Amino acid sequence: MRKNFLGKHLITLDDWSKEEISHAIDLSMELKKKYKRGEVTNYLINKTIFMIFFEQSTRTRNSIEAGITQLGGHAHDLTEEKMQLSHGETARDTAQVLSRMGQAIAIRNCFHNIGNKYLNEIAENSEIPVISMQDDIYHPLQGIADLMTIQEEYGKNTKGLKVAVSWAYATSHAKPLSVPQSQALLFPRYGMDVVVANPKEFPLDKNIISRAHKRAEENGGTFKVVNSMEEAVRGADIVIPKNWGGFGNFENFVYTEENKNLMKQNLEKYKHWICDEKMFSLAKKDARVMHALPADRGKEVTDGVLDSKNSVIYEEAGNRMHTVKSLMMLLMGENA
Repeated sequence: MRKNFLGKHLITLDDWSKEEISHAIDLSMELKKKYKRGEVTNYLINKTIFMIFFEQSTRTRNSIEAGITQLGGHAHDLTEEKMQLSHGETARDTAQVLSRMGQAIAIRNCFHNIGNKYLNEIAENSEIPVISMQDDIYHPLQGIADLMTIQEEYGKNTKGLKVAVSWAYATSHAKPLSVPQSQALLFPRYGMDVVVANPKEFPLDKNIISRAHKRAEENGGTFKVVNSMEEAVRGADIVIPKNWGGFGNFENFVYTEENKNLMKQNLEKYKHWICDEKMFSLAKKDARVMHALPADRGKEVTDGVLDSKNSVIYEEAGNRMHTVKSLMMLLMGENA
């Protein structure tokens, strides 16, 4: 299996085979057991990963830094201000220089219509693996941690599980589409029945929806989009209430004041899109609620739901460390 990962990047899990993803999750679960037993896992001694953040982070930053430390390596925590990016250094120059100093480059750049293009330009010019820590289209690190959490809760055979991925109201910021889009592409590959719910002004990208249908057909899952949170949640095994911006409602979204104001006006129409106790009661009695965090509590989802016995949000967050450790071992190591 090791040879399959040589020279690979991780921009989206959609470029990885199911065998590769499943192998990474199996390794994640083994690493989690070793972590709980307090075993030393110095598999990446003297290895370096460069983390470049264009946005702030809690789970991604700390899961990678803690993870690489536990593997015996080191992470460089970088921002535009700490690099010559702020002075216009090109993606090619950044990639070529860092390739000569470490074993992987990880990047978070969620700016719409910029982030994924930048990651791919770095990858095209890098001689070491490039890992997406989230861009405007994909969030593979969240997707694989979510899948691990679901398998922990329901076992590896996830065929037939109904997963409701629902847009929800929030005001913190116009969140990228990357989390629900990664879930829409990944979960049907494991036989799940995925229902995405969103108001018509807040769709996912048309190309992602088309590919999600194809992934479902190829792997025995199902995928559909509805415009009702109630319809999505009813009878669900897993409920994921998550806000995202209305970028997909524009042919080519540009950050103009007119577009931002229109997106804000559309947002205010749907304050009632909240996963509260009444909404969650439509799901199965033992349904799990998941969330990538941070949650807009009281807007996306109520405390009563998020802090209930049905919630696995903290285990989900903790799994971010074990899955990224697995991925770093596979992409940066020699014996994984």
